[in-house]
Amino acid sequence: MLTFFAILVLLALFMAMRMPIAFAMGLTGFFGLALELGLRPALAVLERTFFDSSSSFILVAIPLFILMAELLTAGDVTRRAIIACQGWIGHVKGGLAMATVGASVILAALVGSSTASTAAMSASAFPEMRNHNYSQRLAAAVVSVGGTLAVVVPPSIVLVVYGVLTETSIGKLFIAGIIPGLLTATGLAVVIKLIAHTTDQAPKGAPFELGKAVKASRHVLPMILLMVLVIGAIYGGIASPSEAAALGVMGSLIIVIFQRTLSFANFNRSVSGAIRATVMIVAIVACSAIFSNYLAFTRITHALLEFVATTSLPPAVIMGFIVVLLLVMGMFMDQLAILSLAMPLAFPTAMALDFDPVWFGIVVTKTVEIGLLTPPLGLNAYVAAAQTGVPLGKIFRGILPFLAMEILILVLLLCFPQITLWLPGLMLR
Repeated sequence: MLTFFAILVLLALFMAMRMPIAFAMGLTGFFGLALELGLRPALAVLERTFFDSSSSFILVAIPLFILMAELLTAGDVTRRAIIACQGWIGHVKGGLAMATVGASVILAALVGSSTASTAAMSASAFPEMRNHNYSQRLAAAVVSVGGTLAVVVPPSIVLVVYGVLTETSIGKLFIAGIIPGLLTATGLAVVIKLIAHTTDQAPKGAPFELGKAVKASRHVLPMILLMVLVIGAIYGGIASPSEAAALGVMGSLIIVIFQRTLSFANFNRSVSGAIRATVMIVAIVACSAIFSNYLAFTRITHALLEFVATTSLPPAVIMGFIVVLLLVMGMFMDQLAILSLAMPLAFPTAMALDFDPVWFGIVVTKTVEIGLLTPPLGLNAYVAAAQTGVPLGKIFRGILPFLAMEILILVLLLCFPQITLWLPGLMLR
């Protein structure tokens, strides 16, 4: 047990030194295995674990979904999505902010990365809202919370990583994220509407013009059809997530070529960006597996499962403790770091309590999503502050009412699992 606590202290030390979470977990896991088994057996475990975890076929979906997002982002999708949503609802009070949320849903379904979505919206939607006399606080808060939709709305990279780490069906996770994602977007729109009617932070936009709205939607329609095709192929059992991701890459390439929005230089940047992101994620998955192996050898996971099996605490209380712990971790860490650190212990505990792995995955990702908005880290708020120049404190104050809505939706997902499980239950396979 002393060795285990020493390894935890070493992990905390590496993280305090700002070592990437993948390397911190991999090194501490290897050191722990070396102390438990000896150097040569630890090297053998390291070799087998790294190969097995990084050669899984399901990991193919990660670079493909990232490449699809990179291609569409390079193809000017963000600006066009905002213009299209603005054309339909920008005329009402607070409509431009709600249009930003709508565009964030489209972007979330294309990008899969919360920070990338926030950065894109900060560069395009924030100036548009400021030009229409929206307050700095509301405009920056909206682009921050809108970016979090990429965590839940499929094809979320966080859901893919959770599926790989826990061996849960990624197809079912994608489908399960649809209703919670749309519910979150609706909740954010309700908050915007309330702010618009009780303050002067969100004025009306230009009068509605049907022709202008239809014209603006023409450029976005192919992207929406592509996402319906990708998710529909998974839902109908026609394609696996990896096959659907390949379909998405092909479709996105066809769209940007026909719309003539992708230069050769942007294509190179898209491929390079997809490679960098994929290497980082695969490193996290592999190093998390090394740390999980160390936990297995120390029997810490087994001891925790025995405690869960013999404790008199209700499952709801233990689940509440897990959620609170993840929320606290979200105040200091990014979403992939939380998954890689928490899932080796949290997931077996949830399974021992007979919770559904798909439902648990959506709850975890929703909790992680909230962590992107909470100080002191609040990664999305930092990204928005860097892009917009709005003071961080002002953004966090603007986020507060949205944060209350996010927590309310999390409570609904916890209390009513069918919100999450209804659509996956209808899948053909």
